[in-house]
Amino acid sequence: MFNFEDINLDRIVVHSVGNKHHEEDLKLSKSEINLEDDDVKDILLKYFLTAFNKEEFYNFQHDNDLNMNEVFCYASEYFEENVSFYDQSTNIAVHLYEKSNHPNIKGGEFYLVGFSNCVVDGEVCDALGIFKSENKDTFLKVYQKQENFELGCENGINIKKLDKGCLIFNSEKEKGFKVCIVDKTNSNKEALYWKEDFLNLKLREDNFYHTQNYLDMCKGFIGDVYNDENEVAKADQIDLMNKSINFFKDKKLFNEELFKQEVIEQPEVATAFDEYKTYYQNEQGTMVTPEFTINNDAVKSEQKHFKHILKLDKNFHVYIHGQRKFIEKGYDAARDLSYYKLFFRDEN
Repeated sequence: MFNFEDINLDRIVVHSVGNKHHEEDLKLSKSEINLEDDDVKDILLKYFLTAFNKEEFYNFQHDNDLNMNEVFCYASEYFEENVSFYDQSTNIAVHLYEKSNHPNIKGGEFYLVGFSNCVVDGEVCDALGIFKSENKDTFLKVYQKQENFELGCENGINIKKLDKGCLIFNSEKEKGFKVCIVDKTNSNKEALYWKEDFLNLKLREDNFYHTQNYLDMCKGFIGDVYNDENEVAKADQIDLMNKSINFFKDKKLFNEELFKQEVIEQPEVATAFDEYKTYYQNEQGTMVTPEFTINNDAVKSEQKHFKHILKLDKNFHVYIHGQRKFIEKGYDAARDLSYYKLFFRDEN
């Protein structure tokens, strides 16, 4: 994980990158900013780095050749000191401007930042930071005027809300560098321009990746196979979701055979699960690893996608967190309605 305790902010350039689709301008500064105020440096470090709090790493990629990935090349040249820091800031800003061609992309301030003394997974290295602020907040200002206090307001950047960020660590260059990102604005498809169009990243194949990948496959199996169409009751679907996520929460090491024994249990369901795994690997173009160290950040990230709500018409929502054996389903012929019977000890 990261350790930013002794990190240094060495260099910074700020440009303004508009929306090319709307014919907004790309405004380039003439030089770097000379930061001499230590308080401003501390504020910038908190603004740029606080949002990076997950063990989720990426690598640069390209369909044809890694060296055709623009940001990878600019970062490589910077770390090798073949091209000046300022020149690379203009190169990357122009590249971002060219990719800002969807009508919903917001313009904003672009920052290129040079860091040193970063500690990542125990390795000390330099890093290149790419950041963009797209949203402004209104701040209330209280000031003294003669013997009274007056109120005013100003628009500015909230240092607790980083909109978009990317840290490129000078590590694992041959794999596409070790990279982490933040994208807090817009969850719709066009917002992926930051990760996909501008940076062109893929998840680094580490324990975070393996954990997320396996849980994603489990979710797909329940949605595509272990479902209503195959006459699997909703309560049983939710039970398998709960058992799957709890297995990952309770274990430190993942073992697929143990997972099938403790979670899937039924041999015919295990066979269907193996068949779905083959389909998933072919469909996603990835290998699902049968053994790995479970990453807790990935479990927390995926847990929100595992729903345990049993919706009954428009009358009831039943939240199922416990064991399936305490729920029984039946049918009342007189009412021509299905019902669930719940068994419990305490009522709160």
